Order: sequence, then structure tokens, then C-alpha cells
Amino acid sequence: MQVIYSNRSDINFNCSTGVGLGNFDGLHIGHMALINTLIREAKLNGLSSVVYNFTKHPENILRKKLITPLLLTEQKKIDLLSEICLDYLYFDEFNEVFSRLSPEDFVRLILINRLHIKLAVVGYDYRFGYQGQGDTDFLKELGKKYGFRVIVVSPITCENEIISSTRIRELVINGELETAYKLLGRNYSITAKVVNGRRVGNTIGYPTANIHPERFLVLPANGVYITKTLIDGKFYNSMTNVGYNPTFEDCKQKNVETHIIDFNQDIYGKKIEVFFLKKIRNERKFESVEHLIQQISKDMLEAREYFGIGQ
Repeated sequence: MQVIYSNRSDINFNCSTGVGLGNFDGLHIGHMALINTLIREAKLNGLSSVVYNFTKHPENILRKKLITPLLLTEQKKIDLLSEICLDYLYFDEFNEVFSRLSPEDFVRLILINRLHIKLAVVGYDYRFGYQGQGDTDFLKELGKKYGFRVIVVSPITCENEIISSTRIRELVINGELETAYKLLGRNYSITAKVVNGRRVGNTIGYPTANIHPERFLVLPANGVYITKTLIDGKFYNSMTNVGYNPTFEDCKQKNVETHIIDFNQDIYGKKIEVFFLKKIRNERKFESVEHLIQQISKDMLEAREYFGIGQ
């Protein structure tokens, strides 16, 4: 898969393309169904498959202060899509000038002139152009006018619920990671470099790897989670606390602190990925450090039982 940024490349497609259109802000089961449809139909028709996306979520440009939390970083999106048979991932820059393009101008200037589109694959609720004025019916009309076919993918459901990024965000924010897994098709994860913390974990016998995720990334509800941690291509059993450490002096910044079970390597400065499997309990303030240590011991026992490992 080739990754292309519109503002860093003057590439002109010299081939006809099939293009997947949408925010793809979660790459959940519904998004992947659309992209797999795109890849299959593009191959059948001798087209190059392209997922068209933006470097920034359009809502975070248009709404300014009302930020839409993201379910994955740009790099995670690249990593996930590189695992399938997609030809191109095309990142365009969404800004206020771009947002004022009419639906037809978007099709003509971007899809026709730049991408040489012959097939568009979109979700049932896809909207485009200034203030979302274009819908799937209008896209089909423009397809007839400019000579490309449009496939509209029906909503994908799980347990009678339409899968959407909005719903998955709610689940992650509420700490319902096991349900989020069903809709995402993978465990929710956070990637960041390990940074120096206050080393409180070392003083109580449970050293942690502290990470500060990207600003707009969704963080699970405050609490303790059973997790898996990926370091240098290898998975380790772990337990992760998300929150403000209220038993000690409360932090102003929400922290993600991971204790990697039976692990004693120095990983400061390394990039790690923490996969959230199950919530153990909510974060709370304990009467003393001793009470906190007792609770962490109980949490660790539950984590070890989950992984099927002894003390």
C-alpha cells in the first residue's frame, strides 16, 4: 500500500481508480466491510483501490472548540490498512477553504480531475460538499454525469445495533471495552512513548510504564484494566490504570500507567501499544497507601487469573 499526502506530493494518478469515501475514523467492522467491498470491486474491474481520507477529522476543523475524540491515530490507521490488499491510502488536507467546496466541485476537482475515479464506494449515510449538502442519491446523479459507478454499502449491525464510531466512542469512554471489541473487530488500543512519571509505582512494588497519548485520542473511563502491551513486536500481559491517582496528590493531567507483569526491562523512550481487554474496577481514592497496595494485589490476582498465570 502506498500512502499519499496531497500537500506533500504532486502525484497524478495515471490509472483509473475505485475510491472509498468516508471519515473512517474508527476503522471498525462497518468501515472494513466498505473497504473490502472497494478492494473486491476494484480488482474485478481493473481499477486501483484508494481510500480517500483527511489528515484531520472535518468536525474538529468546523466545530473548532467542540472536539470529536478520535478512536485511532493517523499512524494506527496506516498500520491497519497496510495489512490488507489496498493499493493507496490518500490523505487530503481538510480546511475551511476545502469545506466550502460544493458537492459537485468536490467530485469534479478531487474525484475526477485528481483521482480519475470510475467507482465510488460509500456508506449509507455518506454526505459530502459544503455543509454536507451532498448525499448518496446526489452522488449517484453525479456518477451518471461524470461516468463513474456508485456502490452504497448498507449499515452493518451487531446485536441489532448499527455499528458507528459515535457508539464505539461512547463505549470506550464508559469503560465498556468488551462491547467495544465486538463493534471494532479488535481490542481498543493506545500507542505512545514511555515517559518519566513520578515513579510512585516503584515505591509500592508495582512499577509502571507511563504514556501520554495524543491529545484528541479517546481515553477509557478512569479505572483499572486488564491489558496486553506490545513492545518491540512482542506482547506482554499487563494491568493498566487510567486516571488521576487520587490516593496521592491528584494530577491535573489524566495518566495512563501500565504495569507489565513479570517484566523488568528498561523501556523509557520506547513506543508501546496498550490493548484494553477488560475493566476490573473504577478508580477511587483510598484511605491510605497500604489500602491501595492491598487493592492492587487483588487486581493483580484477577489479572493473573484472566491470563492463566500463577503468582
